[in-house]
Amino acid sequence: MISKFGETVSIQSDELRELVFQTLENVDATSPSRVLILPPDHTRLNSMAGPITAMVYERLTANGVQVDILPTLGTHNPMTEAQLRMMFGDSIPFDTFKVHDWRNDVINKGTISGERLSGLSNGKVDFTVDVEVNKMLFDGYDLILSVGQVVPHEVVGMANYTKNVVVGAGGSDIINKSHFLGAVCNMETILGRTDTPVRKLFNHAVETYLSDLPITYILTVMEQDYDSGEMHMRGFYAGEETDVYNEACTLARAANITLLDREPKKVVVYLDPHEFQSTWLGNKAIYRTRMAIADDGELIVLAPALKEFGEDPTIDRLIRKYGYFGTPATLKAVEENEELRDNLGAAAHLIHGSSEGRFKITYCPGPNMSLDEIRSVGFEAVDYDEMAARYNPDKLKDGFNTLPGGEEIFYISNPALGLWAFKEKFRG
Repeated sequence: MISKFGETVSIQSDELRELVFQTLENVDATSPSRVLILPPDHTRLNSMAGPITAMVYERLTANGVQVDILPTLGTHNPMTEAQLRMMFGDSIPFDTFKVHDWRNDVINKGTISGERLSGLSNGKVDFTVDVEVNKMLFDGYDLILSVGQVVPHEVVGMANYTKNVVVGAGGSDIINKSHFLGAVCNMETILGRTDTPVRKLFNHAVETYLSDLPITYILTVMEQDYDSGEMHMRGFYAGEETDVYNEACTLARAANITLLDREPKKVVVYLDPHEFQSTWLGNKAIYRTRMAIADDGELIVLAPALKEFGEDPTIDRLIRKYGYFGTPATLKAVEENEELRDNLGAAAHLIHGSSEGRFKITYCPGPNMSLDEIRSVGFEAVDYDEMAARYNPDKLKDGFNTLPGGEEIFYISNPALGLWAFKEKFRG
């Protein structure tokens, strides 16, 4: 394993380049061969996967290696050229980037039994899961580099590692059913944990059905300095072994989980327009704060670029139809409606996106979505400009703020960067 890490470490560009090149030398990737890189998309902009991918491309192509890049979109929209350039820079030819189609471009490599799913979920589900991944992974590459950030995640506990392969480059069955598995196992017992039922599912899928793939993982741990606003790379881990993930998780738990001594009554979260244009992604504001907010409190989501609910047309339609009305209503809808049973990832998202009536959620969209649309799916709604005038993201600092009128709020400038929880609610 190639690694550098520490709670006060800040890996700069030159040192990062050296670590990336050491990783390539360690896997003997500099001789002529074919290499596939699996980085996240622009919704993980802060992961530093973009610059790492560009460094890998630069080094390998200089040695005559053919390189293809398949952003691990999962169910997200394909990246535009502008988004690709924002993420990866201008030096990589546009045709190097391939588009992952989670519904059509996958092959089934095996099936995980219902008995195993029953064991993972303590009997809550017993469906089988098809291990579907993009067919490009089996196109004769000598090396597959899976690149991304380890950070608390609502479905799997900690993001990346095997998730990047079987969800980011995965097919509909494993995406839908893994998300539903996480939902029925209770998100609040999963968030921020290294080892969870969903992680066990992903690891089993890769170890059992994808073990012949030459996968090396490059994982980062990032932390924002809330005083300066700067992002710091606290950890770099590269290798094939499980320790790459486990050690990254240990650091990410220290760097990315904020435990509070008291529960804020009002939390305000800002969604960066470059990253968040749907509730499918923007609901990280809910997931990552739900263990912090006091009962009968309020979450205000400032979402200036919001334009849709789901990033997939089918999922968008299902969210609009069934809404975020809590677990009992969603499970009843799954039981009664085949279209939701066929899209369990959407059902899981509806469960994750509800406060179960414990606190109020107010979404504040810009001009691309109406207040009536927001209200139709179960949220409260206020115009972005009106709410941003009251809670100005340019003037707020991350953490507790006392406003001129005496109101206290807890502000988060990017919910994707961590997890916030009241100490007594987090059982990590």
